[in-house]
Amino acid sequence: MDLATLRDEYTFGLNRISLLFDKVGFETTFLVSVNRLVIEQSAAEILSTASMKFVSWRARALLPEDANVTYLRSVRGPLFSQDPVRRGVWEGGTVTFVAMQLAYHLGFEQAILIGVDHSFATQGPPNKAVTSAGDDPNHFDPSYFGKGYRWQLPDLETSEYAYRLARRQFEAAGREIVDATVGGKLTVFPMARFEDVVGSRLPK
Repeated sequence: MDLATLRDEYTFGLNRISLLFDKVGFETTFLVSVNRLVIEQSAAEILSTASMKFVSWRARALLPEDANVTYLRSVRGPLFSQDPVRRGVWEGGTVTFVAMQLAYHLGFEQAILIGVDHSFATQGPPNKAVTSAGDDPNHFDPSYFGKGYRWQLPDLETSEYAYRLARRQFEAAGREIVDATVGGKLTVFPMARFEDVVGSRLPK
């Protein structure tokens, strides 16, 4: 999968996606991060990017608004917010769902998921805060939640519920979400080959 082909596309990156920027040769258009632990530990890293940032209102002391930042207020769910900037956003157990609500709000007709494997080697109670003892086996970079990094264990059940909300909302509006993840375990969205859904959009 050649992610460099996305250079001229609108892209959403999540949390510590900046670890990938040098490898792919571009920064994502948008960067979304709402988890308190991630923002507290990676604020400087997030600020260093040129991406338009959407972050939790709770991070306003760490990520000033004048640094190309838009704050998102978290609300109780379950719900899919069509206007997350003004009305707030339900996090749905995963920042990916937050990005889907933003993509809908910004008017995208198609959202293509890449790298949503929906499986974790690290096991434990959902949302429990833990400290990594070594390399991260769950993400694209071993330092993503590497040794000493505090993070919360995933809530896959809530995430799947949120993803179903997103699929229904997109399809009700005549839009779509497709999953081009290679070897992913998520089964909520129609699967597609990256080369088919991205390659067909590129100039010949």
